[in-house]
This record gives sequence, C-alpha cells and structure tokens, in this order.
Amino acid sequence: METARSLCQLHTDLTEQEILTIEAMTAILQPIANMEDADIFIDCISRSGDALVVAEAKPLGSFSSYENSVLGMSAREDNEPAVARTFRLGIPTKHMKAMTQEGRCVIQSVEPIFNDSKVIGVLIREQAMGELKGLETEPFTMDGLYPDVFIEDDKQWWLAEYLEEGLILVDRNGIVRFCNKCASTLYKELGYVGDIVGQSYKNVRLVSMDCGHLPGTLANKETELANHFFNIRHVSSGKGDDSFAVIIRDITRERKQEQELILKSVAIKEIHHRVKNNLQTIASLLRLQSRRSENEETRENLEKSMYRILSIARTHELLAKNGIDQVKVMAVISNIRDNLMRICDPSLELQVDLEGDDFYISSDIATTIALVINEIAQNSLKYAFVDRERGSISIEITQGRLYSSIEVADDGCGFDIEKVKKESLGLSIVKSLVRDKLHGTLKLESDDRGTRIAFEFSTQMHDVQNNCAV
Repeated sequence: METARSLCQLHTDLTEQEILTIEAMTAILQPIANMEDADIFIDCISRSGDALVVAEAKPLGSFSSYENSVLGMSAREDNEPAVARTFRLGIPTKHMKAMTQEGRCVIQSVEPIFNDSKVIGVLIREQAMGELKGLETEPFTMDGLYPDVFIEDDKQWWLAEYLEEGLILVDRNGIVRFCNKCASTLYKELGYVGDIVGQSYKNVRLVSMDCGHLPGTLANKETELANHFFNIRHVSSGKGDDSFAVIIRDITRERKQEQELILKSVAIKEIHHRVKNNLQTIASLLRLQSRRSENEETRENLEKSMYRILSIARTHELLAKNGIDQVKVMAVISNIRDNLMRICDPSLELQVDLEGDDFYISSDIATTIALVINEIAQNSLKYAFVDRERGSISIEITQGRLYSSIEVADDGCGFDIEKVKKESLGLSIVKSLVRDKLHGTLKLESDDRGTRIAFEFSTQMHDVQNNCAV
C-alpha cells in the first residue's frame, strides 16, 4: 500500500523535514474523520504542479462520498478550486463546491499545512452536497454600514445591484457585510456554496492583498481562477476604521482576446517567414538560370524578375519581424533603397534620399508598393545615369486623407515618354499594379533634367491598420 512518505518522495520536491511534518499529520486523520463525519485528505503539490492526494481517511460508521481509494490521484484546479486557492494564498478556504475524482459533488473546507512559513500541503474536509449544515448567515441590513462608509444617502444603495462589476463591502472587523448580485453570482460560479455575507473576508478573498488605510488608497491585482481572469481592487473607505470595498471585474474576454492575438501574431510571423524563404529560393533559381544563359537579353530579363521577387521577399521579412499584418511604409522603401545601393555599379556615385510621412500599411499594399518602387528605381539605375559618374534618386512620401502618394524622381537624362509607354514592360507592370492593386493613378514626367514618377493609393485601405496601431 502506498504511504504518504512514498508518494511524497516519488512525486514531490518536499524535503525530509517537510515529509516528516506531513507524516505527523497523517496520524490524526482517522480521528478527525470520525469526529467530523467527513472524508479527510492531505494533498501536496506534485512536480507537475497539480495537487496530489498523499493521505486519506473515511469516517467509520458514517457516509463517505468515496467508494474507492484516491491515494496517488491528482486534484485538478477546476474540480477543486478551494485546494488551489489555499495553496496559492496560504490561508483557509471554507465551504466551496468541488468535484471528486469519482465525479460526485462535495463541499470542501481546506486548511494550509505549514513547515516554518512555507505551505507544504493542505488538510481537506469533505462532505456530500446536502450533508453540510450551518452555512446560513444572519440577515444583513444596510443600516450603519453601506451609507456610513460609502454613500451618504441610504436610498442610493440599490445602484450597486446594477453594476457590471462585483462589489463587496467589508467592515472594520474584516467581516463581509454586503455583496451585490454580480459578486454573489461570481462566487457561486467559483464553487462557494454559502452566502459570503457574514463570513470573514480573509476566508473568501480571491487574492492575497493588503488594503491601505489612507483615504482613497487603491490596491489593484489580477488573478486567474478556474479558467477565468479577474481584476480585483481594494479601496479603503477613508474613514480610518479599516473598512474597505472590494471591486471585482471579470476580464476573461479581454485576456483571452490578448492570447488569441499573440497566437495570431506568431502564426503571421511564421507565414511571412515561410513566404520569404520560398521567394528567396525562387530568386536563387532565377539567378542560377541567368548565369547559365548565353543570351544577354534572357539574362537581363531573368535578373529583373529576380529583383522583383527579392523586393517582395524583403517586405515579407519585415512583416515576419513585426508579427502583425502591417508595416511602416518607410521601412518597406528603405529596404528597396538598401538593395538598390548594393546592386549599383561601383563606378557610379549614387545618392538615394528618402523623406516624407511614415504610416502603417497592410501587407498587400506593402508588397505592391515594394514592386512598384523597385521597378521605377531599377529603371532609373539602368537608363538615367548612362556615362555619368554621379546620380541621385529622391523618394518622397505624402500621406493624405483619401489618397496617399509616393513620388520617385531622378536627375538623369530623361526619356521619350510616348516611346517608353509602347515598349516598356516595366512601365506596364507599374501601371497595372497601381491601377489594379493600389486603386490609384500614375503620373509620369520626363525631360532633360530628369524623370518624375508619382503614384497614388487609397488611404482608406490602410486606415484600419493605422487606427489599430495607434
């Protein structure tokens, strides 16, 4: 038969001295069970973090809620919240509903077992539902407390019943004197069977927290209980008599939404990372193919395609770092500028200036803008500075209410616009992207002082992202 010592040695991190303390407690379990007509247990925390039953005693000659032994079994927090509360806070927990390992509903009261100041286990008293008596409390009246401490007009106390937060009032002696419907419902959902009014707040508090005694002192803490998240505030009455209020707000929805956002952020990072890797693989294949080709025009077209793909890949790299499906427009264009400087002919002293407004854009818009800027800049690099030692390209971003715009200008030799419109594949790509993807317009000017290409894109397409970011 398993003993408390063997279970503690096998499944817990308790020291020898702590195990001796647990063993000493096991010697009195049976007399307690007989005297209380209740099932008595000792639980310790296992290495997995769950409560573990290390000792048990059933009442002799009285009803037990258990048909079989539960020695060595775990007690889940959602089934036995009183046990979890006492382990967490190191204080007693009275009359909370629980579910046994055999699926029966019982009422638990739990006391901590200390070794010095450390909680090493808990002593549990259980009775079947309906067997427990004496939970009734004296009727509560508002006279002398609620108006005295918090509200001057005693006709206003009804307002507390319409609060979406739980409200508990505790008197100078630490006794709960009032709780609104929201607080009462919350405690019942957590497993408290009796009315908490009339009980010591120390025995029903959900967090270990001291309330200050200065007027308006506020102590605030978040906790997780039974898969629910709560924000609990303790507010001193300011009367100097140790009375205070407890305000409990259920923030489960907010915290679960935050967790979902984190998971989505991780998924978005992974997706963009994989897309980037796949695009870089394609670009590498194009580079390999261009090197093997003996046809100059084929090599040139393959390299152009490679640079287009790399511009998209670098945008996905930015998105992967952010972990959200949006990115700053400056960061996208900075990547294109850096890539342009890397592939520039070493004999050309190139200056690329980037200025203007910075704002968030979605991933779809980001990849399209990257393609457009890359196409325009590559064209300038190839044709604008022929037989020149120096050249400059400027990129200016302007954010508007309905449409934002980007202008790319160089100080090169210029070109015949009408001729290029008919023959340039790159310009056709740019026009198509601006029209179909960005839902904007393209403006092209060129003369002997250089070329200026400006395009607009709908600001409404990224307004939602910007609002979320701010």
